[in-house]
Amino acid sequence: MTKIKICGLSRLEDIEAVNEAKPDYIGFVFAKSQRQVDRETAKILKAALAPEIKAVGVFVNSSLDEIVALAEDKTIDLIQLHGDEDETMIIALKKEVQLPIIKAMRIRDARDVRKTAADYRLFDTYDAGQYGGSGACFNWELIADVKEDFFLAGGLNCDNIAEAINLVNPFCVDISSGVETDGKKDREKILKIVEKIRRMNQ
Repeated sequence: MTKIKICGLSRLEDIEAVNEAKPDYIGFVFAKSQRQVDRETAKILKAALAPEIKAVGVFVNSSLDEIVALAEDKTIDLIQLHGDEDETMIIALKKEVQLPIIKAMRIRDARDVRKTAADYRLFDTYDAGQYGGSGACFNWELIADVKEDFFLAGGLNCDNIAEAINLVNPFCVDISSGVETDGKKDREKILKIVEKIRRMNQ
């Protein structure tokens, strides 16, 4: 059964949409991007989020202290490292917090599919100078042999989600730009893709 993450929520209306759609996870992006939220905004949004939906904090080369603070005040339930964080950082983070850690890997070729001390890997599109959020897909066949649970990101939308799930059977699909209109989360697109994936899971 494929789980669903809707990433890059930044407004209360985004929270209202996911509370209606009921994905398994949502993402708050704390890195510099058009979807970035600050700590106070994230706390407000988390308070409005349905309790059964888990919030993932998305970080790019953030300090250990920043991540730990958001974990300790329960703004986030999982940690996603989407930058150049190395294994030393992951191990140090595990000593400080009990939350599951997702390590993003931007895939150009098979060499980018590597092991990690994190609890999950997230496979995303490689885009030079950008840490995710490009809306572009990568060659999913590069991860077709991965057996461990992983998150799949990179240009997923209602048109290609079935193909992606059928080809690589991810633990969770991570959708952001694919449920946006003019750079903002679109309630109808969120509802439509969540319903489609749930039907596939039946």
